[in-house]
Amino acid sequence: MDLEDIFGFMPDGTPVPRVTIAGEDLRVELIGYGASIRDLLVGGRPVVLGLDTLEDYVAHSSHMGAVAGRYANRIRNGRFTLDGVEQQLVLNQAGRHHLHGGGNTGFGKRPWKLLARTPRSALFGFSSPDGDQGYPGAVEARIRYEVAGPGLLRMELTATTDAPTIVNLATHSYFNLDGDGSVLDHILEIPAETYTPVDADLIPTGAIAPVAGTPFDFRSPRPIRHLAEGAHVGYDHNFVVARERAAEPRLMARAAGPKTGIRLEVWSTEPGVQFYDATKMNVPVTGTHGRHFGANAGFCLEPQLFPDTPNNPGFGSAVLRPGQTYRQLTEYRFEGP
Repeated sequence: MDLEDIFGFMPDGTPVPRVTIAGEDLRVELIGYGASIRDLLVGGRPVVLGLDTLEDYVAHSSHMGAVAGRYANRIRNGRFTLDGVEQQLVLNQAGRHHLHGGGNTGFGKRPWKLLARTPRSALFGFSSPDGDQGYPGAVEARIRYEVAGPGLLRMELTATTDAPTIVNLATHSYFNLDGDGSVLDHILEIPAETYTPVDADLIPTGAIAPVAGTPFDFRSPRPIRHLAEGAHVGYDHNFVVARERAAEPRLMARAAGPKTGIRLEVWSTEPGVQFYDATKMNVPVTGTHGRHFGANAGFCLEPQLFPDTPNNPGFGSAVLRPGQTYRQLTEYRFEGP
């Protein structure tokens, strides 16, 4: 690896690659830390949040642009039963639950290898051994980024295993289509009739509830900002776009920046999408393009299987077995101002 292709070095000395892919009106900078999107320019305008150094990512990234896994989102008590055997994962959310595959030890906080690249595409790979963060089975994960046309960034995520396990990967970019400032006035649409309510720890209760008449109704385009008793309703919830995965991507969400007019559509094969408005964000270092990231500096739209699926049979299945291939296809489709 040439030195100019290295973004930085992990504490153990592992080099973290950096690569840029581009085409038409898109320019995407990718780094091996979490196979993350560090920068994404639409017509020269930045639309995602990123950080300046690898040290900043290690200390402050909050999965900024990363691939979350082995199981994205939350698993209650870090426990689940697979083929009659109870599995115990690391507890990294409030010391009680499992989040994003183990927080500082999940896929989004580890160095991925750059396996191949062209001017318009890059392939990253990560090997997760048996017992990693408590998960059974060794998993080989891949993500291929491709600028597949004007305004189109396509991501194909795959995984295989040598023993039964669970897999749920999610792309985790924080978007700000105006480039800077609060995203609360961005216009958002999510074509979901239902969502999965959560408890005080943001763990699904097991219910699938209608969005109608609630602050979770984004079926018609509206601002992210929603006030209840004078305060903004914070969002970190899974929306049920469908009940099963699809062979080809379908529309998960639309968003628009009120200042730039840049529009984003997220399409994916996954049944759910986690909408997070970064209410808790408070990054103490300067980010890319000289920006500062406080509360509501970006929003996430994370295609996924439902949170805590292994403990809720009504949510479907997240099990991956030997001989099977987990495959997710997600697309970010941009239109300029």
